[in-house]
Amino acid sequence: MIDPLAEVVMLLQPGARFSKLVHGASPWRISRSEAGAPFYCVILEGGCRIAIDGHEPIELRAGDFVLIPAAYGVAMSSLVPPPPGVETLAPVALGNGEYRIGAADNPVDARMMAGHCSFASPDAALLVSLLPQIVHVRGKQRLATLVELVREESREQRPAREVVLSRLMEVLLIEALRSMAQTSASPGLVRGLSDRRLALAIRAMHEEPTRAWTVADLARQAALSRSTFFERFNHAVGVAPMEYLLTWRMALAKDLLRRNEGRIAEIAQRVGYSSASTFSVAFTRHVGRPPTQYAREERGAAGR
Repeated sequence: MIDPLAEVVMLLQPGARFSKLVHGASPWRISRSEAGAPFYCVILEGGCRIAIDGHEPIELRAGDFVLIPAAYGVAMSSLVPPPPGVETLAPVALGNGEYRIGAADNPVDARMMAGHCSFASPDAALLVSLLPQIVHVRGKQRLATLVELVREESREQRPAREVVLSRLMEVLLIEALRSMAQTSASPGLVRGLSDRRLALAIRAMHEEPTRAWTVADLARQAALSRSTFFERFNHAVGVAPMEYLLTWRMALAKDLLRRNEGRIAEIAQRVGYSSASTFSVAFTRHVGRPPTQYAREERGAAGR
């Protein structure tokens, strides 16, 4: 059976940029701009507060895991932050990938592992749009173990290091996303898959992207009326069913074009278009470049 979540994560081609262990001594506050970089954090001891892209702060406690697939602004502080206007000194490097933040004479009352991953896929923005904006999971030791494995592998220069890190990040992302399916996930693929009826329709789209799906067809897959299915899908996934299907077809097409997997007409058929011209029009409208130009430029960039 096709697993839509695994397909999306593998197409993202995740890798680990860096991971660090942070010791916090209250009170402290840090903020930084991430320009859309994926960010993750697991709280080992104590707690802290985190605010992403201007949203209300979330209180994190020991055992909590947070993943933000595309962070633009991250602000973190101790549970009791410094008074307004009081600046916190930059984190102090302790060596071996460890850092301390807060006054040197204050006791450490929080420890966390935080890191950034990267998505090698040039189509990352499109794929990330299918995921929740924020993943917050409580009490999953497996996630802390995976983050520790990523951190250990990042510090070592062992053979096949990048391959191992890539696989670890795939497992970490999938584990985090499917763990969140049991909670109140924000709209996205994870929330859609947690609805058994909608999951049937989503899997059908991934198993047969070439089929000429209609909303009525997908509603039958989910055993729902057309109107109920459309509203339920919109609410859970955050986009209309046919928009999701188009996004997935374009993601597949871009991957095939980058890997030179056939002529335009063949790729068009493999992603559900009856002709090369129809596919070219849809691709150009969605991507902003004709498929031939996209393929040429992406292959050229990969060869540099």
